Amino acid sequence: MDKPISLIEAVLPLFTMLVLLVIGGTFLPIGTELLVFIMGIAAAVASVVAVRHGHDWEEIQRSAGDKFANVLPVILILLSIGLLIGTWMFSGTIPALVYYGVQLVNPRFMIVTAFLITAIMSMTGSSWAAAGTIGVALMGIAATINVPLAATAGAVVSGAYFGDKLSPLSDQTNICAIAANANLYDHIRNMIYTAGPSFVIALAVYMLAGIVANEGQNVSMVQPILTEIESAYRINPVVFLPACLVILGTFSRKPAAVVMAFSSIVAMAIGMTVHGFSAQNAVISAINGFDVSMTGLAQAPSESLTGLLNRGGINSMSATLILIIAAFLLAAAMDVSGGLNKLLNVIMSKASSVLGLIAATLACGATMIALTSHGGVTALIVGSLFQTAYRDQDLAPENLSRSIEDSVTILEPLMPWTVSAIFMATTLGIPTLEYLPWAIFCMTGWMFSLLLAASYSRTGFGLKPL
Repeated sequence: MDKPISLIEAVLPLFTMLVLLVIGGTFLPIGTELLVFIMGIAAAVASVVAVRHGHDWEEIQRSAGDKFANVLPVILILLSIGLLIGTWMFSGTIPALVYYGVQLVNPRFMIVTAFLITAIMSMTGSSWAAAGTIGVALMGIAATINVPLAATAGAVVSGAYFGDKLSPLSDQTNICAIAANANLYDHIRNMIYTAGPSFVIALAVYMLAGIVANEGQNVSMVQPILTEIESAYRINPVVFLPACLVILGTFSRKPAAVVMAFSSIVAMAIGMTVHGFSAQNAVISAINGFDVSMTGLAQAPSESLTGLLNRGGINSMSATLILIIAAFLLAAAMDVSGGLNKLLNVIMSKASSVLGLIAATLACGATMIALTSHGGVTALIVGSLFQTAYRDQDLAPENLSRSIEDSVTILEPLMPWTVSAIFMATTLGIPTLEYLPWAIFCMTGWMFSLLLAASYSRTGFGLKPL
């Protein structure tokens, strides 16, 4: 028989996870292995709580399976990105982008350039596509000219989620508007109040960081790597075809996983015909990732070139999938035990003023996305919970949709155990907690939401009345 769950029991799995994360991060590097271990323990704690309240393991498994099925399209994109990186190395697409990038980008402005280019690319509507394609190339350029990688990764993440938050082509932007019953373009215009200042602050921080870090950049390393890339590949415009296909497919709203798979097939063909690589290595690159030995270089490759090229493959995402499964076991156990509902109800009870309402929306969104890693489902649930409360406060639905974006959309890549954060860390090669302080755009949106809500009664600015 179900027993009412207490707030302490509801919070216990999350508290366990955060404590272990702090302790583990103090003594060990926070990689996928440590995160899997921590998530497994937190899931076990949540399962014990669920069993104590009359549920069994079969219920938890079914709930976890349902959650995994809900994000299957995202999982397919995850695998497709691994496939894409391996085959784009095989075709020379990413090496060519690095080849021209290191010659065109001023090292002083590398970090801010990474932010702006990824922001432009993400306006196609996909943060993952932006980070998994141009973001990987930008990380290669940064590594080549010795620009701080954590700062570059944070800039890439910020740029990627700029478009995911503001683009009318983004699924998440559309879902947030639908969840709050807001007009899409009214929703986008209203987000300027929080996204605008966040963008400007990010731009200033990245510009300053590039200037400060400029002294440590080793530009002398560039020419030897360019020479090695020229020796390994035949650099010509054809190698950019796979990237052009992804951009065109994204703009035309084709399924992302299908577009990436098609681009990968074209990349494999280019690697075999343009560079003369073998069909066997094409398949190996797609599954296990590219290896610099496939280029047949006469001389031993440098560590820099090896680090740039030895990447990708579907198997490179296997550890990420294990971590996602562990995260869903935690979410399922908390859902089955009633812990998630308990947390949401406690948060909603604080929504008595405009500031309390905005804060409760942000807290609900952050809590839900932390446990579900599904932006669409979270947005729809939070939107349905708060629509009436916003009407009662005489606030337009665009304020609700903006609050959902400022919590659900841009906070997910900052939580190391969520699908988006795992994807960004795996794809860019930088742990979440290392790029987190540099993901300025993602970190500041919720702050401006609270600031506008706190001053609204005095200024009447920043929130749209009903």
